[in-house]
This record gives sequence, C-alpha cells and structure tokens, in this order.
Amino acid sequence: MLLSELPPSLSDWSRSLSHAPWWQLHSAALHPVSAPLSAGWLVLFGRSLQVAHLAKLADTLTGLGVVATLYPTTEVAEVPLLLLGTDTFSDELVAQLKREQWDIDICHLPALPTLNEPGLLVMDMDSTAIQIECIDEIARLAGVGEQVAAVTAAAMQGKLEFAASLRNRVALLAGAPVTILDEVAANMPWMPGLPLMVKTLKQAGWKVAIASGGFTRFAGQLQQALGLDAVFANELVVDGDTLTGQVHGRIVDAAVKAEVLQQLAQQYGIAASQTVAVGDGANDLNMMAVAGLGIAIHAKPLVQAQAAATLNHHDLEGVLCLIGASACRDRRWDMARS
Repeated sequence: MLLSELPPSLSDWSRSLSHAPWWQLHSAALHPVSAPLSAGWLVLFGRSLQVAHLAKLADTLTGLGVVATLYPTTEVAEVPLLLLGTDTFSDELVAQLKREQWDIDICHLPALPTLNEPGLLVMDMDSTAIQIECIDEIARLAGVGEQVAAVTAAAMQGKLEFAASLRNRVALLAGAPVTILDEVAANMPWMPGLPLMVKTLKQAGWKVAIASGGFTRFAGQLQQALGLDAVFANELVVDGDTLTGQVHGRIVDAAVKAEVLQQLAQQYGIAASQTVAVGDGANDLNMMAVAGLGIAIHAKPLVQAQAAATLNHHDLEGVLCLIGASACRDRRWDMARS
C-alpha cells in the first residue's frame, strides 16, 4: 500500500491496514508481513502526527539501512502514536533523528518499559515536575535573583559542579525571611501532564518519586498533593524566621540521584528494565544512565545529546506516550473491520 493512500487521520488507518497484522515500511509504501521486528523501537507521537512524518522517517531508515515494521496505531493521553519495531538498535539512527528537525517527538530505543508490570519512575523537580527553578524564585524575592539565576543556568548546563554551586547560591539567601518559601510554594506551577502521569502510573502499580537538587519544602508539597511514594531533596537551614544560607546534610546531586533510583528499585523489587528517569539538567544524566529508560524533557543541549529519549514538543504526557507505547505490541489491526 502506498503511504499516499492512507487516510489523513491515524484513527482510520486500521480500516486500510486490517488485512495484515504488521506492515514493513519502505520509502513510499507499506508492505504486509506476517511477523514484526523487535530488536529496537521507534516511537513517534504528536497531535500533528500524519503520513508525512512516516514518509520522512522511511527516507531516514533507507539511508541508514535500517528495516522497520509498523505496529497498530494508538493514542496515549489523547496523543496519536506510532510504534515501529526495527531489525537492529542503531546509534547512528539515534544521532540522525536528533539532528533532524521534527515538529513531533520521535525516539529510537533499544527497549520499552510496560505498564503491564510494576515499574518505578524517578523525576527531577525543578523544570521537570514543575515549570520553575525554585531557588531562582526564592532569590528573586530575596533581591539576588540575577546573581543566582546565572549560576543555576551554568550548573544545569554542566558547566559547574552542582553541589558547590548550590551551596554558593544558597549562601546568597542568608537573612532572607522564611515566608519567601511559602510565597514560592503558593505559586508553584506544575508541569502540564503531571497529575495525569502520576495518576496513570499509580493505577498501573508503579512507584513514583522525586529526586531533586531543589528543596524539601517544595518536594514535600508535591508529595502530599500527588501521593508520591518518596521524595529526596535538600533541606534549607532556618534560624527562627530567616534562612541561614546553609543546606543541611549531603547535597542531592547527580550521584545521589542515581543512588536514589537504584535504591528505590531494590526496595520495591522493580526490575532495572522497568525503571524510568526524567529530568532536564546535567545533574540528571547519572540517574538517566542507570535507568532502563532516561527521558530528557525540555532539556539543555548537553542533556538532549546524551539522553536515550527526548521530549521537545510534549510535557509530561509525553512520558506516558513512551511508557504506554508498548501496548501496541500486544495489539493487531482490527481484523473485523473492512
């Protein structure tokens, strides 16, 4: 079947493709096959997803000599999604897809987690679970916003050692009233898709936690509101009604985040392949590396380059797309439709 013959809406593809369970993708067509490929996975998702995206992908695959088969279409979190199995996992394909310009999110992965088994998701907080960097907001209210924001940006890009940079930023907050924390917490914008993601994962029996280089005041509020299983963050030292400019105990940096993910997986008896790490900054790369799937969301260039999966056009509903994509493997085109 020529790609140009497919209906505009993905929801109508099952009617056109119902006479074969899977389809091999060629440059301008789909050919029916009796067995799918599963050595690697391509996940394409976006509200604008259409045939043109599949055609563009076909050209890229042909150029790299990668063969792919199309699984049945689906929607996850109301986002249209395509899953293709490949004959190999290709680092070259990963790099090529990241170089190309897409108006949807597309990822090439060696394996996919599933909602059909217990799992663990550990996410960063600032600019991941929420849309702000809390320390920058605290600093702004304390009158040292520009100084702190510049250091935060450099640390998230991997240009500064995180623990030392955090202590230096917190030192600038010495003498600020504790009520600033309440003001920031009251106006803390959640990342779109956060409640849906947490609810969906919890209903599927997953554990959800935060490992943050931010602060317990805000992570604890999210835990209470969303029913998170655990939070790990830094504790600001308070003297009476003011901040001392110090942090209590060990800083939750890149190494600690990776430890948290591994410790929680062991505690809850979660297989490594069923662990997911989500973040945006350089200090999230270690936990992404030890997770079964590392997802960068609206991330810095260094993080996008190294993360297994990147979300550039979706918020946290995109995490559900990647975790829920495996449902396509268990389906066939609706053979009853004609």
